[in-house]
Amino acid sequence: AFSGKDPTKVDRSAAYATRYVAKNIVGAGLADRCEVQIAYAIGVARPVSIHVTTFGTGKISDEAITELVKTQFDLRPAAIIETFQLRQLPARAKDHRFYRNVAAYGHFGRPDLELPWEKLDRVADLKKSLAQVPSVPEPNRVQVCD
Repeated sequence: AFSGKDPTKVDRSAAYATRYVAKNIVGAGLADRCEVQIAYAIGVARPVSIHVTTFGTGKISDEAITELVKTQFDLRPAAIIETFQLRQLPARAKDHRFYRNVAAYGHFGRPDLELPWEKLDRVADLKKSLAQVPSVPEPNRVQVCD
């Protein structure tokens, strides 16, 4: 439940961030479908777990995409708040009712609002960084060593 909750709380801000990451992964052509899961621990700034699932649609392994996410997105709560300017969004809205508007009709997939977590502004960065990700073997594939 997002409505009524401070937008800087990690359960809300992290949901925005995972949506943003997944959309940019799909936008970059790394997968046709994508789900991003992150977990936090109290007192630890960085996520303790990041998991990416592409449901078999990934152009590279899910593990390689996870490594890209770790290097290309700052998923610390303070960084998410800053990236999406969560504290400033109400003042930027014409009616100063930004969070009331998203509460009424949804937080995701809203073309009528300029939601920062819906942007595809990291697609080029992901494509560029793809060559720098170490190769991760596909799961369940046997590797023969000499």
